[in-house]
Amino acid sequence: MKVLISIRSFEELFPAIEGGADIIDLKNPSEGSLGASFPWLIKKIRNYSNDFTLSVAIGDMPNLPGTAALAASGAAACGADIVKVGLLGPNSFEEGVKLLESVVKATKDINKNILVVGAGYSDFKIFNGIDSMNIPAICNSAGADVAMLDTYIKDGRKLFDFLDIEHLRKFVSKTHEYNLLAALAGSLEPKDINILNDLGADVTGFRSAVCSESDRKNGVLEIDRVREIVEISHHLNEKKNVLKSTIAI
Repeated sequence: MKVLISIRSFEELFPAIEGGADIIDLKNPSEGSLGASFPWLIKKIRNYSNDFTLSVAIGDMPNLPGTAALAASGAAACGADIVKVGLLGPNSFEEGVKLLESVVKATKDINKNILVVGAGYSDFKIFNGIDSMNIPAICNSAGADVAMLDTYIKDGRKLFDFLDIEHLRKFVSKTHEYNLLAALAGSLEPKDINILNDLGADVTGFRSAVCSESDRKNGVLEIDRVREIVEISHHLNEKKNVLKSTIAI
């Protein structure tokens, strides 16, 4: 299970790296759950080093495939290893596929090795969005690499407040049936990591839990908070590897 840490500035890059984040995710919390940052900031972070995996959010996207494609192309050209789009605007399966297909095509035209994440929302019922259980199939149909769930409304409620464990387990299982990676986020805390591991998530995302005052918008990334989450996750990974080795023997 990989730990994704979301940063909002060049300065936050360093505690994320030093804390051991597996994936560094650049977003702009002021513009939403998956708010898009600026191309010059992507370039500055990428030019600093190629020694880490850089994920770039391009927004909680309205149902505008052309806009989504142009944003994805920009993120890819600026050096992203992963391009992540929130499927906010589409209301149907077909609309979701069309928008995500445009992101996949634009991204892979720049670099076929860049991974594309199609993100749905666990609180989809509040804004009449796409049912979270349709996200894996949409990602598969669109040719994306990762199916993700996050929360759109950031009011203190978390992933588990909207979807129960069995629902999330089915989401992960369905994603894996399509040979895609499953990512989970949404105001998660260190105490949730054991549950996420048990669900079989491949990637878990954190922002508020690693910020001062747990404030995703105005807080500052703290290395000790990052390190705590990474250490818990990596310890579980080691236990899994030992178990696999034992079974193999």
